[in-house]
Amino acid sequence: MKARLIFLICAVLLLVCAGLPATAAADTSHIRIIRLSLVQGDVRFASSFHGDPLTDTKAVWQTAPLNMPIREGSALATGAGRAEVEFENGAMAFLSENTVLEFYDLSLHDGEKITRLVLRQGSAIFYTHSQTGDYFSVTGGDFTVEAGVRSRFRLNNFDDGSTVDVEAGQVSVLRDEKSTPLEKGQSLSVRASDPRNQVIARADTTDDFDRWVSGRIDSVVTATNYTNQFTSTTNYTSGFSDLYTFGSWLSMPGYGYGWRPFGAGLGWCPFDAAYGNWYMDASIGGWSFIGSAPWGWLPYHYGGWIYAPAYGWMWTPNGFGGAGGRPITYRPVTAVWVNTGGALGFVPAHPLDKSGKTPMNITRGVYPVQGNTVASPVAVANGEKVSVVKHLPANALVAGNVGSTTAPVPVSRVLPASTLTTRQAGPGIVRQSSIMYDPAEHRFVNSGQVAAAANRVTQPRSNVAQVNEATAGRGALPPVRATTSVPTAGHNSVPARPAMTPAPARVAGGSSRGSSGAGGGWGGGRSPASSAGSSMPASSAGSSRPASSGGGGRPH
Repeated sequence: MKARLIFLICAVLLLVCAGLPATAAADTSHIRIIRLSLVQGDVRFASSFHGDPLTDTKAVWQTAPLNMPIREGSALATGAGRAEVEFENGAMAFLSENTVLEFYDLSLHDGEKITRLVLRQGSAIFYTHSQTGDYFSVTGGDFTVEAGVRSRFRLNNFDDGSTVDVEAGQVSVLRDEKSTPLEKGQSLSVRASDPRNQVIARADTTDDFDRWVSGRIDSVVTATNYTNQFTSTTNYTSGFSDLYTFGSWLSMPGYGYGWRPFGAGLGWCPFDAAYGNWYMDASIGGWSFIGSAPWGWLPYHYGGWIYAPAYGWMWTPNGFGGAGGRPITYRPVTAVWVNTGGALGFVPAHPLDKSGKTPMNITRGVYPVQGNTVASPVAVANGEKVSVVKHLPANALVAGNVGSTTAPVPVSRVLPASTLTTRQAGPGIVRQSSIMYDPAEHRFVNSGQVAAAANRVTQPRSNVAQVNEATAGRGALPPVRATTSVPTAGHNSVPARPAMTPAPARVAGGSSRGSSGAGGGWGGGRSPASSAGSSMPASSAGSSRPASSGGGGRPH
């Protein structure tokens, strides 16, 4: 009897132990991929780097195209331009000019999305509107900002300090292991000349960048709400607004609604070179198709294609119901690669295709690909052998318009003068600082000296490119914010700043993501060995990076 009891206990323990890795794998197996949803002017990205992307001379920077897939461990930078990033749950990040944003942690925990970003330099606005327990934070300079469920805030990280303005909702600012709640209309700043003091004040008035972001949020939210009537998605919104703006929905018996872009003819091929280019990134599944049209995100990575005799190829949002709360799977391309008689080609993926099986759309022919050019479909003869290619070789295709470029140039920027005025939130409390940052001398001096020094500094004029709507998908770029911004002479002319470490994510049940110590955390993030440069996605790394709860910043 005793032996039998011991046997049962051991059996239960084995089952529990066997189940734990499976659960962890289920939580971390999905690679979170987000979207570069707007490109205006000079925008670049680095897929991997070590430490600070601004100071890593070995980091490879490339021109960032519209609809570029962004994964954990990469960085996005703007020069004379602006960028917008859309997350799966409707959150958005907007980068002003001369801004560098690092995607430090894009992971999952029990179905909740964990997002931790680092604003290396510049100014950015962040918007969240989640209906779940997703976690979203941004670290910039001297503190970490944790976003509320519905919030919008602006973060500036300049040479002379950091500031956050809450424009909607509520946030929490983490610094020195203390949390400070802020609500709409409040601002918190930490100056380089007084790093021990954080000042809560009235938020600064809006400028052109703020108004531009407000317009973008309103248009995306409105168009997404309209599109939702044609889909059943509850946990994914990125890209749906563009379908409303640039195409039409048509009823498809047996499949719900299908979508196709305006102006597409009966013989239209979704993967024609006129609508996008091929891009290779082994960490997200190999060869991806990056749509060059504003709507070219969802149709090329989610759902499937159905050929309707009256219309031609129609995209259907199959699989967006989110049944059981399971994550929606990202695909490098919504197509199935096949070999027919030694020729390589693809077939648009059908919503009912089975993995590894002959694609259902094979009756419409196979589209041969040579280099980066897609030829007209070739019919498959009866009895002809068709083999599915699961892993396309790296040399099978030729990449498109994602070319190498120079590294972003660090700039010396200071906060607007109104931000440096320490206006306390309490009534009647005003303290005026006499110490300001002199960009000409690269040091802090009495404010009276700054005015004289300004005559010695030639401030660069804003030179943001005006991009045609057909190429950028969003219209012309408004004037940029007038801030003191002096490009440095070279890539290494600004002293390297210590890496800013995001605070650990606080998740349901009181646990923390990225906590230090043996066994801390639960997957995602980057290990200390990789610093910020591992090309391994969160789902593969399965390790957590130690993080200080106070946000961490640069010593001044």
